Amino acid sequence: MMVGKSILLTDENWMKHANPWSVWTRYSVLPLLVLAFWSRVWISWWCLIPGIISLLWMFFNPIFFNKPRSTKNWASKSVLGERVYLNRDNVDIPDIHKTPLYGILNTISSVGMVIAIWSIIYYSVWGAVLGVTLAYLGKSWYLDRMVWLYETMKSENEDYQKWEY
Repeated sequence: MMVGKSILLTDENWMKHANPWSVWTRYSVLPLLVLAFWSRVWISWWCLIPGIISLLWMFFNPIFFNKPRSTKNWASKSVLGERVYLNRDNVDIPDIHKTPLYGILNTISSVGMVIAIWSIIYYSVWGAVLGVTLAYLGKSWYLDRMVWLYETMKSENEDYQKWEY
């Protein structure tokens, strides 16, 4: 899910999401979901409670933290770059960033998610490791490209420049 499409991400909430704690703690969601639903063997339908809590954490995490003290770090810039990318219909981005790579990376991440879901159904440890690894590899590389996009665009747009402090 692209968090930028969420109703929750106002200008203020984008800055909360740019808190490095928000970025890094979102990496906890997929392993927690796998563990929650694997626990159905031991706790039956009660596994839905940690599963729902994990999903709520994923959804509300972007607004849970305070605005960061500084956005001069990789995690913050990845969020700011995603914001720039989602705004590309209003503010054009350089041609070098108009690449199918972003879609490829999101596809890799999605394939990882599908494998992780399969591993939940069939209790496959190796499937879970592969799925989570692919999902996070694709997402992390995508976020790294968003850092590059933000670094490029902040010097070309006054509003984007103000996000860095």
